[in-house]
Amino acid sequence: QVQLVESGGGLVQPGGSLRLSCAASGFTFSIYFMNWYRQAPGKERELVATISSRSGGITNYANSVKGRFTISRDNTKNTVYLQMNSLKPEDTAVYYCNARHPTQPGYWGQGTQVTVSS
Repeated sequence: QVQLVESGGGLVQPGGSLRLSCAASGFTFSIYFMNWYRQAPGKERELVATISSRSGGITNYANSVKGRFTISRDNTKNTVYLQMNSLKPEDTAVYYCNARHPTQPGYWGQGTQVTVSS
């Protein structure tokens, strides 16, 4: 059974940090590109960060999070991370983990809430 389970969300003050984790199971994690998306209330889901498969040597970020967020992966733990620093109120959203492969089915996690507020 395929699972993507996010964790690490919560309430944090502006300027604070959080580290999201997404634990994968039921598929060959290392061959998938992994993405973090987010969706704020009343807005469309947006791509936040991407990391390439295998060694994860290629990463890309939305302009709104460049320099503040870092995506990484540990294939030995089948886990992808999103380190979020200098958080702003506009980062408040539900964050989703996504697994993508050009010829295999894609998968989504259930999401974790991140709220940035004083």
